[in-house]
Amino acid sequence: SNPFEVKVNRQKFNILGRKTKNDVGLPGVSRSKAIKYPNVAERITLLKEYKEREKTNVFKDRRFGEYNTKISPEEKMIRRFTLERQQNYGKKNIYNLNEDEELTHYGQSLAEIEKLNDIVDSDSDTEERGTLSAELTATHFGGGGGLLRKKASSEQRDEEEEKPKSRKELIEEMIAKSKQEKQERQSQRESALELTEKLDNDWKEIQTLIARKAPKSERKDKEVEKPKPDDYDMIVRELGFEMKAKPSERMKTEEELAKEEQARLQKLEADRLRRMHGIDEQATKKKPSHVSADDLADGFILDKDDRLLLSYKDGKMNIENEEEGEKEEEEGEEDNENEEESEEESANEDEDSAADSHSDLESDLESEEEVADNKEQKKCKTNENKSQSVEELDPKMEAAKSELPYTFAVPESYETFKSLLAGRTIEQQLTVLERIQKCNHPSLAAGNKAKLEKLFGFLLEYIGELATLDLPELRTIDKLVLPLYNLCQMFPEAASDSIKFILRDAAHDMEEVIEVKGRAPFPGLDTLIYLKIISLLFPTSDFWHPVVTPAFIYMSQLLTKCRITTLQDVIKGLFVCCLFLEYVSLSRRFVPELINFLLGVLHISLPKKQAQGYTVVHPFTPVGKNLELLLVSDKKDLDSWQKQNLPLSIVTRLNETSTTEMNHIRLSCLALCFDLIKKCAVLYESLPSFHEIMHPVRTLLTQHVPVKEYPAQLQEWYHSALKELESKVKHYAPLICEKKKPVPLKQYTPKIVKVLEFGRKQGGSKQEQERKQLIQKHKRELKGAIREIRKDNQFLARAQLSEIMERDSARKRKVKELLGSLATQEGEWKAMKRKKGKN
Repeated sequence: SNPFEVKVNRQKFNILGRKTKNDVGLPGVSRSKAIKYPNVAERITLLKEYKEREKTNVFKDRRFGEYNTKISPEEKMIRRFTLERQQNYGKKNIYNLNEDEELTHYGQSLAEIEKLNDIVDSDSDTEERGTLSAELTATHFGGGGGLLRKKASSEQRDEEEEKPKSRKELIEEMIAKSKQEKQERQSQRESALELTEKLDNDWKEIQTLIARKAPKSERKDKEVEKPKPDDYDMIVRELGFEMKAKPSERMKTEEELAKEEQARLQKLEADRLRRMHGIDEQATKKKPSHVSADDLADGFILDKDDRLLLSYKDGKMNIENEEEGEKEEEEGEEDNENEEESEEESANEDEDSAADSHSDLESDLESEEEVADNKEQKKCKTNENKSQSVEELDPKMEAAKSELPYTFAVPESYETFKSLLAGRTIEQQLTVLERIQKCNHPSLAAGNKAKLEKLFGFLLEYIGELATLDLPELRTIDKLVLPLYNLCQMFPEAASDSIKFILRDAAHDMEEVIEVKGRAPFPGLDTLIYLKIISLLFPTSDFWHPVVTPAFIYMSQLLTKCRITTLQDVIKGLFVCCLFLEYVSLSRRFVPELINFLLGVLHISLPKKQAQGYTVVHPFTPVGKNLELLLVSDKKDLDSWQKQNLPLSIVTRLNETSTTEMNHIRLSCLALCFDLIKKCAVLYESLPSFHEIMHPVRTLLTQHVPVKEYPAQLQEWYHSALKELESKVKHYAPLICEKKKPVPLKQYTPKIVKVLEFGRKQGGSKQEQERKQLIQKHKRELKGAIREIRKDNQFLARAQLSEIMERDSARKRKVKELLGSLATQEGEWKAMKRKKGKN
């Protein structure tokens, strides 16, 4: 539409707060319609588009890239050509299989260009030199009479000029022109070279005149003494001669290292098996193959000079040197199966060769007799050497048998694993486990990962079995933790699953015993060792861990649900307390079960008279037969006690100890309790409620514990723990509810309260206001767009309905016309029938 024909109704004045909708319309729209229907112009264009939706009388330029300025004309042509070929492909002559596509180059057919294959480049070296023209051959080789035919040839030329030239003539002309151009270029090049040489000579003559050398006297004056090199210059020169850094070998990957280690162990195992079977290294070496007469001995290397000097003694050939050489060869070939046969053959060959080479001597018969004697001596010596070699190899074979194998397969069951380690020392067991891991690395084979994961479970079970012995092998268990840690680092998921399975079984067993008996005993030594191993294999400072968290919960249940009935239970409980402090050493997590158990240990060390005035929490009882479990009343035992560490293996030997030793163990448990209280005070000093937590422990130590009856060394432990508790400054005051509400101070500054009015938009920051405005604008535009779409749909629906009604009315009108014509025809036919009846 022409913008000058668009009608716009503008307002004279802009009124604030009023939404203006200017009337815009095309010519031909009345003002009343435009006012009544503001978007009448849009409706008219929409109706026009609706009516012309199926018409194709509009020309549209659909050439590719016609209105795209970013594409060059060449790209447009190439793209159009490809589109044209794609459209025509497969449509024309799809049944004509013999049709070949004609290829062109710059508008010329390639089929025609191929006929000029004989064209030779003027610059190419393959040009035929010395070709003669037709005229020259006719004059010189035509048998004479060439001069007589010149006139006739001149007359023929005019006729030939009028005739079109053939392909052969065109090619000859092209060759002649190229030769002429090449000759001209050659002549130009020669002339240019001559000129440059001439100029060079002239310049040399002029240069001698221009150049002037200064006399020697002037040169000496001008020469300046060279400065001596400075220290810095010396260092710079030295750096220039220094060796440059060379790239080192790249670091090998884990797979490459595993393959190298496996190959090394396999080689060592092969050497061990060879030594065990008594096979010598020299016997395993390959013998030289048969050398033919035509062999040039290119790869021959002379290691040592084995040649023998020919000598004679008393008219006879001296063969002592030969015998010594043969002895050495026999000693090197002791273990071969066909040794005797090879020696006999070599001896026979030597005899034959000696006889052939010295057939002209007089002492042939004597030499043969000597050779036969030597042969018998050799056989005796070889038998002696064999017996000596067997005696020498026997200790080597025994040593190889007693040596550990270098390669092991991963055991499939626990019995085979146990048989591998049975009867071996700790170092040998560690070596066996290390070689199993190296020979069966996960990167070497597909199924090694699952096998080594089973090995972790077998090792855990083996450690548990060592802990349950009458005399637990704790040193062996301590050494076996290292391969266990390596396997855990390789397969963390499998390791966590197997340890969680052990913890789950232990927790279920404890729950079953509690359901039946109402109380549960402390677990065995194997479970306690597993809890210790968990702290070595997994991080204990995490907020939540799939293995450590269940172990943490299980240990807290041990300290709260297991009753203290014997001295073994006290030792196990103190061991769990030590594990708790080890677990929370980094995270400083508060463990109330730990403090409660230490309170209980102090409680069972008091006499019945002093064990009053405080509360005791389960599993300890204020009254009972186990109240004085750690009480020592014998003064001799008190005086003879010395501080000693409590090994974990002492749990299995308490039944066999004497009363004095039992009292010493009780005092050691009490000293350990004081030490743990001191460590707890250091660990939890930063807690806000530290004094409230440790208040029961402090009161028990200060008011109830009989310190004066303890030995001097135990009193030192007691005072150090108490000093650690009392030296902590009270950082935080406990929260206490006040009795009265505090009276507020008088304030003279007015208190401004923002009153929210309903219906008004509350102010905020500039960004919030802009955001709200954008949201409102978006809502308004969305509603307007929805409204316009609805109006357009309603307008199109009305247009479609009017078309349908017009079509129906036209059809009804035609039907009425047809029925009327039929009625008239029927009336006329009846009238004619009546007339015929009357006639």
